[in-house]
Amino acid sequence: MISSNDFRPGVSIELDGNVWRVVEFLHVKPGKGAAFVRTKLKNVQTGSVVEKTFRAGETLPQANLDKSTMQYTYKEGDSFVFMDMESYEETQLSVAQIGDRVKYLKEGMEVNVVRWGDKIMEVELPNSVVLEVTQTDPGFKGDTATGGNKPAIVETGAQVMVPLFITTGERIKIDTRTDSYLGRE
Repeated sequence: MISSNDFRPGVSIELDGNVWRVVEFLHVKPGKGAAFVRTKLKNVQTGSVVEKTFRAGETLPQANLDKSTMQYTYKEGDSFVFMDMESYEETQLSVAQIGDRVKYLKEGMEVNVVRWGDKIMEVELPNSVVLEVTQTDPGFKGDTATGGNKPAIVETGAQVMVPLFITTGERIKIDTRTDSYLGRE
């Protein structure tokens, strides 16, 4: 059990049979009445965000999430095969379980798989990945006056906006949380 006074960003709680992660919280003590905690919660499975208010000191069950490091080994049909780095057991995950992060998966990449009991909740990629640009339009001399961007497709099939000077074959660093270009590698 966890008290609403102990909420911090990243804390996971069980509410209505689902796992929710605290995104934001604000402890409010009005001049008249009891104190309360206003929170913004994100559903770990669906990604939906709700705002909820709790009484100060109210206790809720804390979700016990287990993280294990797994390596993406290969794709088999519509599922992706991951190998546990400690027990060497293989697990198959569908695109629905991985979510939109699938666009940055590359064979041999290590990820964190988050479980709640025996149910897989999410796959956490590294904050940044290095991928090779496989297709992009050429940048022309003189186009850089405004510092513009152009679309580029990387080796996993994801599309990222990159500066005009990036060419096909270059390796770039991408932020997986914001889908943004970080620099050359």
